[in-house]
Amino acid sequence: MTKPLELQLDRTKKIPLADQICVGITAAIESGVLAAGARLPSWVDLAVQLGVARGTVRAAYDKLSAAQLIVASRAAGTRVTERPILSLPRDPTPEPGSFMEMYQEMTLGPAIFQMGVPGRETFPAKLIARIRAHAVRAEASTPAVYPDPRGELELRREIAAYLAIARGIECLPSQILVTGGFASGLGLALRVLGLEGRKAWMEDPGFPFTRRGLELASLSPVPIPVDSGGIDVDYGLRYAPDAGLAVVTPGQQAPIGTTLSLSRRLQLLEWADLQGAWVIEDDYLSELQLNGRAAPALASVDRTGRVIHIGSFSKTISPTLRLGFVLAPPHLASRFAEVAACLAPPPGPSVQLATAEFISEGHYLRHLRRTKRAYAAQRDALLQCLETRANEIAVTTAGLAALLRFANGMPDVSIVRETLAFGLAPAPLSVWHASSASAQSGLLLGITTCPLQHVERSCDRLLEIIHRFTPSR
Repeated sequence: MTKPLELQLDRTKKIPLADQICVGITAAIESGVLAAGARLPSWVDLAVQLGVARGTVRAAYDKLSAAQLIVASRAAGTRVTERPILSLPRDPTPEPGSFMEMYQEMTLGPAIFQMGVPGRETFPAKLIARIRAHAVRAEASTPAVYPDPRGELELRREIAAYLAIARGIECLPSQILVTGGFASGLGLALRVLGLEGRKAWMEDPGFPFTRRGLELASLSPVPIPVDSGGIDVDYGLRYAPDAGLAVVTPGQQAPIGTTLSLSRRLQLLEWADLQGAWVIEDDYLSELQLNGRAAPALASVDRTGRVIHIGSFSKTISPTLRLGFVLAPPHLASRFAEVAACLAPPPGPSVQLATAEFISEGHYLRHLRRTKRAYAAQRDALLQCLETRANEIAVTTAGLAALLRFANGMPDVSIVRETLAFGLAPAPLSVWHASSASAQSGLLLGITTCPLQHVERSCDRLLEIIHRFTPSR
């Protein structure tokens, strides 16, 4: 078993305790909570857990064994026998049109054209497995103490050094807080800022999970259009100058892929300083800029401490790490540490220490170079394939995705659901928009999850499905 068996005993009842234990375990088996083959605690361990005599548990196990519900052996311990399950508990299906339905569809995988995850072909699995195994052994051999709520110092040092080299940000390890990915960093920042009830600028189109996160934190997202220069700051100043926050992806806008221009960066920072507002910089895909060097981070030109920089290793290493970081302005670092200690602790030390070693030994930068070369080749092959086959569809590059724009009215969500049966998982463009009334229709095809050997076959299958939904002329 992976967790303690939860049984409720009532010593005021006339039913013997052994019978109560027997009934409780039987119910757990028949409901499917204890699956066939599941290991039960030894009768000694369960007796200690329940605070009863060992003989009481042994008597209950004897009755369960006689009923052929469990079987005991010296080698395998006491386990649930193989038998038909009367009823299996099922996770409730998300309501149609709900956020969780969209979330599950957008994170379903692995699949070709899926966005937001790195390619498996470039993942250094053996190297990372070796480093993580070493880190796990090191963690197990250390004293059992509570770790630093800001994260392991070794990793915070490596992140600070990396930000200085790759993102042009000068900071101290004390300003870095390790988090469970971008979402955890966003939640930590929103808790620290305490902007409940205020307006927040949100790029439109923009990451739907971020938009929902702002709503859950009791902020009111204000959709701000995005064009070739990034978020339209003038629009925000006209329609929501009193906002307390702006959330932006200045490096490679999600999902369009444009870079926030220098003039708008300065304009955004000036507004934040004069208004006393904050800017959360989602450093989305900046390390994976395929055309030239990535633009400096917005935090690197912030001189008044209004920018909170959030990064993640999900796109560069793996989302299964659930590892990211927040760079807090110096005057907020202690407040971030307090909230992290009480409400948002970082992941376990072993994954942090393994990542720190991966960076310090130079593996991370080498991995990024190899990954970018592979992604560039996959991008070129995908675009070439689409250009020769999708003559009537506008195709552009959007960061690490190919963007297919449809005429408004094309059901991009329905198209995506149709593709899932064939192992394809493009993202519908319309769900990235704040309002269905103004949403543009299209598909985002992830480049990272489309290996060269699958490009042509996957494009052909996708275009077949698209044509079935295209209105006849």
